[in-house]
Amino acid sequence: METTVHQFKEMFQDADWRTEKHVPIIEAPESARKGEFVAVKVTIGRAVAHPNKTDHHIRWISVYFHPHGEKFPYEIGMAHFNAHGASVQGPDTSSVYTHHEVVLSFKTDKPGVIHASSYCNIHGLWENSKELAVTQ
Repeated sequence: METTVHQFKEMFQDADWRTEKHVPIIEAPESARKGEFVAVKVTIGRAVAHPNKTDHHIRWISVYFHPHGEKFPYEIGMAHFNAHGASVQGPDTSSVYTHHEVVLSFKTDKPGVIHASSYCNIHGLWENSKELAVTQ
């Protein structure tokens, strides 16, 4: 039996967040002033709700910024979501659930691209991106 080895980048899926519940939705301004903090909010499943149950949930969201002209992006934040209703009594028996949403701020002197990735325990890795212009 032959095994196909995939590059990590090939495992990321993308789609329109308005029709696919796994795609990270990046809320950030189109442009920011040089050196001022930019607020970024990333959520999953706004138009089509994503389950948040013990057996099907978003495990984490990671956010990066890749300045134009630089080789590598900077990780600006990562959030893990660890409460999905499980308790010692079993799956979906707890009253504690985290929500798959992260809010953070960063500043930059260069324009670039905000990248967000997420991981669903059933449907794998997802990504999205948004351009950020920088003005004086």
